[in-house]
Amino acid sequence: MVSSTEKILWIVVLFAVVALAVPWFLWRSAEVAYGLPVWLWWHIGWMALASIVFYAFADRAWGIGIEEGV
Repeated sequence: MVSSTEKILWIVVLFAVVALAVPWFLWRSAEVAYGLPVWLWWHIGWMALASIVFYAFADRAWGIGIEEGV
């Protein structure tokens, strides 16, 4: 069973992952690091972080709002 505080935390994490998935602040940047644009490195890192967050969510809180009536 997941507490209400944890539900709110997962909602905040969801919005943070979605809001920062597109690096708005890097759109006009032409900087390159290790042969790739910095915005591409942002996506690579963000997808790695999103994978870790999804793993934690699936392991800890899968079914929030669905299994509560069971």
